Amino acid sequence: MRCNIKWWLVLCLLVLSSGCNVTQERQSADLNISIPYKWTHKADSIEFTRQIWVDLFNDPVLSELVDQALTHNFDLKSVAARVEVAIAQSRIDSSGLWPQLFFAPGYQQSQIRSAGFGSAQFSVVETLFNLSWEVDVWGRIRAFREASIQEVHAMRADLQAARLSLAARVAQSYFLLLEANLQTRVAEQSVLDRGVIASLVQARFERGLVRGLDVRLAFTDLANARSQLAQVKNQVQFFTRQLEILLGRYPDSTFSETVNSILEPSNTHAWQGLPDPPTTLPIGLPSELLTRRPDLIAAFARLRAADARLESAEKLLLPRITLTAAGGTRDSALTELTDPRTAVWNIFAGAIQPLFTGGRIRGGIHLAEARVEEAYNRYQEIVLNAFREVEQALATEEWLREQEKMLREAVHQISASRELALYSYRLGYIQILTLLDSYRSALNAQSAHLAVQRQLLNNRINLYLALGGSL
Repeated sequence: MRCNIKWWLVLCLLVLSSGCNVTQERQSADLNISIPYKWTHKADSIEFTRQIWVDLFNDPVLSELVDQALTHNFDLKSVAARVEVAIAQSRIDSSGLWPQLFFAPGYQQSQIRSAGFGSAQFSVVETLFNLSWEVDVWGRIRAFREASIQEVHAMRADLQAARLSLAARVAQSYFLLLEANLQTRVAEQSVLDRGVIASLVQARFERGLVRGLDVRLAFTDLANARSQLAQVKNQVQFFTRQLEILLGRYPDSTFSETVNSILEPSNTHAWQGLPDPPTTLPIGLPSELLTRRPDLIAAFARLRAADARLESAEKLLLPRITLTAAGGTRDSALTELTDPRTAVWNIFAGAIQPLFTGGRIRGGIHLAEARVEEAYNRYQEIVLNAFREVEQALATEEWLREQEKMLREAVHQISASRELALYSYRLGYIQILTLLDSYRSALNAQSAHLAVQRQLLNNRINLYLALGGSL
C-alpha cells in the first residue's frame, strides 16, 4: 500500500510540473520600428469608434448588398471552412495530453489433429484494454498544442479580414456600377447633343452656309460619341457581373436594373451624382492599429505559434516519460469473462532519452528558429504596410478633395461655355472645330468629375479597411 501511495505521489508531481512550462509571452508592440504618436497627415487623431463603417454611407441598398455577400459569397465560406479545419487540427494536436485507451476484443478458434487420437477444437474469447500516456513533464506537448491554438486565432482573424475585404470589394464594385450608369447617362446626353449639332450643320450645309468639311467633322464627332456610349455600356455589364459574383449570384447582369431604379429622378432617394463620403472620419491612434486590424492580429498569432513550435522542438532533447498499461480477460466461454479471477493486467513506466538521432532533432530546432525569424520579419513588414495604407489613404483623400473641387468648377464653367459656343456658331462667330471642342470638353469634364467622386468613395472605403473597421 505504501509503495502504491509513493507511486501516485510521484505521478501527481510530474503532472503538476508539466503545467509550469508555458510559451514565452511576446507583445505585439515588440517591433524594430518606431510608431509615431499621431498620423502625419492628420493634425488631431480622432478616437476610433466601433460603428459599422458600411452604415456610415447611409445607403440601405449598399447595406443589403454587403449582408448578402457576407451570407452567400463562396470565397468567404471557404475561409470559414478553413477555420473549422484549424479547430479540428487543434483538437488533434491536443489529444497527446490525455491517456490513449483502446479496447481490443477478439475471438480465436483452433483445431488440433493427432495421429490415432482424432482431432480437438478449442475456442478462446478475449477482451483486452491497452492504455498509453506520455506524461508531459517539460511542457513539450502543451507547447505543440499552444501552436495549434494560435493557428486557430490566426484563422479566425483571417476570416474577419476576409469579411472586411469582401465588404470593401462589394462597396467599391457598387460605386463603380453607380458611376458607370451615371457615365452612361452623360454619354447618352452627349450623343443627343452631338446629334443636334450634326443636324444643325447638315441644315446649314443644305442652305450653302457651311462647307462639306463641317458636315464631315460633325458626323465624325457624333460617331465618336456613340463609340464612347458603347464603351461605358460595356463597363456597366462588366461591373454588374463582377458584383453579382461577389454576391454569390449567377452573373446574368440583371442587377443593373436595380441600380437604374435607384438613379431614377422619381426616386426620392436618388442622387444627382455619386454621394459624398461620410463626414465622420474616426482614425484613432497609430498604436491602436496593432490590436485592431485582423491581418495584424493574424500575423502576430502566427508569430506566437512559431514561438510555441520552437519551444516544443527544443524540448525534444529532454527525456520523455511514458506510462503503458494492458489488461483484460481471456477464457473459452463468454460467461467466464466477467469472472474477476480471469483478469490479468500489467503496468509499465519508462523514460526515453534521445542520444543520437543523426541531427534530426537539432535540425528541427534550427528549422523552427528560422521560421520564428521569418514570422517575426513578416509581422513587421505587415505592420509597416498597414501604416502605409492608412497614411496613404489620408493623404490621398486630401488631394482628391482638392481635385474634385476644381473639376466641379470646371463642369460649371464648361456647361456655360457650351451654350455660348452653340449660340456663337449659329451666328457664324466661331468655327465648327471650336463648337465641337466645347462639347468634347464638357463631356470630358463631367466624366472626370464622376471618376474623382467615385475615387473619393473608394479611398474612404480603403481607409476604413486600413483602419480595421467593424462589420
